[in-house]
Amino acid sequence: MFDESKLRQSLSRTGASTEVVENVLGEVRAGLKDDMSTREIYIHAFDLLEKEYKPAAVRYSLRNAIGELGPTGFPFEQLIAAIFQAKGFETKTDFVAQGECVEHEIDIVAWNKEKLIMCEAKFHNEFGLKSDIKVALYVKARWDDLDEKEFDGFGPRRKLDEGWLITNTKFSEQAIKFAKCRNMKLVGWNYPENGSLQDLIEETGLHPITSLRSLSSHEKKSLMEAGVIHIRQALENQDILKQVGIPDDKIAKIVEEINSIQV
Repeated sequence: MFDESKLRQSLSRTGASTEVVENVLGEVRAGLKDDMSTREIYIHAFDLLEKEYKPAAVRYSLRNAIGELGPTGFPFEQLIAAIFQAKGFETKTDFVAQGECVEHEIDIVAWNKEKLIMCEAKFHNEFGLKSDIKVALYVKARWDDLDEKEFDGFGPRRKLDEGWLITNTKFSEQAIKFAKCRNMKLVGWNYPENGSLQDLIEETGLHPITSLRSLSSHEKKSLMEAGVIHIRQALENQDILKQVGIPDDKIAKIVEEINSIQV
């Protein structure tokens, strides 16, 4: 069932003014039909928002943009690593850690003077898929196996401080309940209330390159293959845009769109 309060919250988080949000909601209400799915309503709201305030529309479509990072989870892992770097951590991806019992392939390791964090990143192409209790259980078992080990290469020899489970979608209620009970760090699209994946991306300004509507699907794919995962990489190294065959006049439009997102 369509929940207007959730749509209002999503629109408000884009940075659009209250007037713009209410204008969009009013047009959505006027166009509602009994057979419209929630997804159709949100797509319609996005189209309306883009007409009212384009930068907000880009932020509103962030979840879809993350989904476009697939089909593999590698670009998503690179985006998470970049977020940690923006927050002052050094990072390493695809690290093999020896536990008490077995070896573990760790998606992202992040460390600074205070903490050593290891992350399991679960990427889903379908938004309806959730990381459920089974995922939480096996990831917690991994962190437990590594809990008493000491690791070199991340500053001084040290133990693991935190084990995270990060996903671009949502967690089941059971997974959240278990994580709270076992003091396990979960980060999902809209979880926790403060510090969700959406929050982290907006705080750091590291919107995925797939957020850019001025790029074609082919150009997005070519840039990701060249290692450009988020918009700041494209802004700071515009030569790479030329290298994948984007003409100068279009590069100017891309830079303009990036700057509008990062306002």
